[in-house]
Parts: sequence; C-alpha cells; structure tokens
Amino acid sequence: MISKVLISGAGIAGPTLAFWLNRAGIETTIVERAPSVPTAGQQIDIRGPAREVIKRMGLEDVIRSKTTDERGLAFIDSTGKTRAAYGVDASGGDSFSSDIEILRGDLASIFYEATKDTTEYKFGDTIAELHQSNDGVEVHFASGASQRFDLVIAADGMRSTTRKITFDSDDSLKHLGMYTCYFTIPANDTDGEWAKWYNAPGRRCILARPDGHGSLRTYLSVMSGAAAHYHELDTNGQKRLMREIFSDAGWESERILDSMDAATDFYMQDIAQVKMPSWSRDRVALLGDAAYCPSPISGMGTSVAMEGAYVLAGEIARHRDNEDHTKGLQAYERKMRPRIEKAQELPPGAPALANPQTSWGISVMLFVLGLASWLGVATWFSGGPAAADEAQFEEYEF
Repeated sequence: MISKVLISGAGIAGPTLAFWLNRAGIETTIVERAPSVPTAGQQIDIRGPAREVIKRMGLEDVIRSKTTDERGLAFIDSTGKTRAAYGVDASGGDSFSSDIEILRGDLASIFYEATKDTTEYKFGDTIAELHQSNDGVEVHFASGASQRFDLVIAADGMRSTTRKITFDSDDSLKHLGMYTCYFTIPANDTDGEWAKWYNAPGRRCILARPDGHGSLRTYLSVMSGAAAHYHELDTNGQKRLMREIFSDAGWESERILDSMDAATDFYMQDIAQVKMPSWSRDRVALLGDAAYCPSPISGMGTSVAMEGAYVLAGEIARHRDNEDHTKGLQAYERKMRPRIEKAQELPPGAPALANPQTSWGISVMLFVLGLASWLGVATWFSGGPAAADEAQFEEYEF
C-alpha cells in the first residue's frame, strides 16, 4: 500500500507530482534545499501534453496571466539589425517562442500556492541518507530529522543529490560542450518585446529576452575550453571569466557585461543531458531533470517534467494497492521513455551548428535563418519533435 510519498525538489516537477498524488488521496511531503520557493531562473515555455496537464490542474488561466508576452525571437547581426524573425506559435509546437512563456519562478510560485494546503513543505533541508527495506524508506535529513515513507521521488534537478545517493554509479551526465550563464539586467526603451539572439565569432552567443517585469533575462553561452573550469570559481570569478570571453563580442556586449557585474541572480552551468538506464531503484524513482534532462537547448525540459509528473502520479495511484510497489514505477518509465527519447533528439550538429566559429559561418547561418523565416518554415533548431499530439495523452482517474 502506497500512502506516503517524499519528493525532493520544490521546483516544477515536484509540486506537479504532489498536486496529482494529493488528488489521489496520497500524502506528500516536499523537501527543498532553498529556504523558500525557488524564484530564480529564466523563461520557460509549456508545450505539447504539458499544456493539457495545466488545463486538468485548473491552472491554465492563472499561468497565462503571468506570461512574459514575448512576441517572438529575432536573430540580429552586430549592428542590431534583424536578419530573421520567428513569431510566437500559439499551438505550442515547434517554434522558438510559445504563447505560454513564463518565468520559472512565477510558475514555481503558482504550483506552490496550488499545493501548500495539501502538501507538507520542508524548506532549508535536504536528504542526507536513504535506507530502503521491504516496508518503506527510512530517510535521514541533513537537519538531523528522520522519517519513513513508502516511496521517495527525486525531482531535484540535473545534478540531483538524491540520484547520487541512490545509484551507486552515477555516470548520467552527457556534456554537450557548451557553458551558459544566466542573469537579469534592466531593460531600456529600445529593447522592445522581441527576444534577441546574437552570435559572435568563437562560438559565442548572447540571448536577451524581455520578461514582462521591466527587465531582460540574459544568457551568455560559449563553446570553448576556456570556460570548462568555471565550477572551480566562485560567482565573482565566473563573472570575470565571462567578461574576458565576451569583452570583444560586439553588439551590446559592453552594456550587458556591465549590468552582469551588478546582477544578484547570476548563475552558470554546463549544458548537458541526463541519460539513465533506469529511472528507479526499488522504492526510489527519478523525475524531471534528475531522470532525463533533455538540456535547455531542446526547449522541452519543463514540459516533459510536467508530463512525467502527471504520468508518474497516475501510475503510482493506479498501482498503490499492488503488493509489488515497483509496478507503478515501471509503468511510468515504460510510458515516458519513448517520449523522452524524442525530446532528447537534438537537431543535427547542435549545439555547434547554432554557434558558428567564424564570421563567415555566422553570415551563412543568418542567411539560412532569414530565408526560412521569409518562407514561413521551421528551422533545424527551432524546438524539436517533442510537441506531440495532445489527443494521445492518457487521462488518469484521480
């Protein structure tokens, strides 16, 4: 009998799972390292079956009320001239911008409000040890507390500590050779309502996106060994590193770098995918980026995390009375793995193809993008094959 579930991570996947488990009458607890709901992060979009998930949660209207109203993505040259433009796709399909673009922190807050009265939240704490037995999982928290649960679900991100505790050999990260930092800067009157993508020689890219709050959510990405040691540096060291790399990038790099120095939400990561041969071990299962991060360049991370949470909750509820508690976890993986394999299929040559080494390569890319946008067709890195037919999305009885 499954009646009590611990979820690690209060981002997007964890609270979505808790929402549906609560609907099924299963008690949930969420443990989160941060002292409160994680509010940092950039824009995320909701595509494919995930759009059906928020409808069934009754949260579509409130989510749409918090969208950034980004009009689309413009590819610009060093003078700021638009060379290709792709508007918002209202269907949530293979496009650069969806009509549901929302700040990650805003979405996390919405899910927290929807679950705070039915889920126990343990902020400022983490899982330190797990001990599985025939009748449950004994969890020891970093705070010193201990508690027993029927299942533990790790939804604590690409570098999940719960995954490392559970799986003896965690060789799941597949690095893609790109390093990206994220931060928020003040917007000015000339920024407009379009996201802007700028490439500089040396496989460098600047992406600036309006967030609907008077700011730009900014990304600096580079494919270079010069950034490979970023994890050895503190935040100030990482900022200095990115200033060195982007100091001669052109366009508005000087303004962006100066604003970066003052940014309080700066963080940096290497771009990678998570590929696990199995998403569960006995009574512990993985969800979202902890199980199958498709990487930010796929544009599908949030959507497949929400979809996976819905399917996992449905299968746990469906098999809650089964003597073999692993059947629900196995059914979840069987149904979601083909979907994840599609979401992780990056366009050929990505991410290098979207980040040319030379000025000539950038010119060719902009010409191809401009032609494609003029013809009104999708491009080789405008989303992915994962925006599936919502009519094929299973509905569980909660």
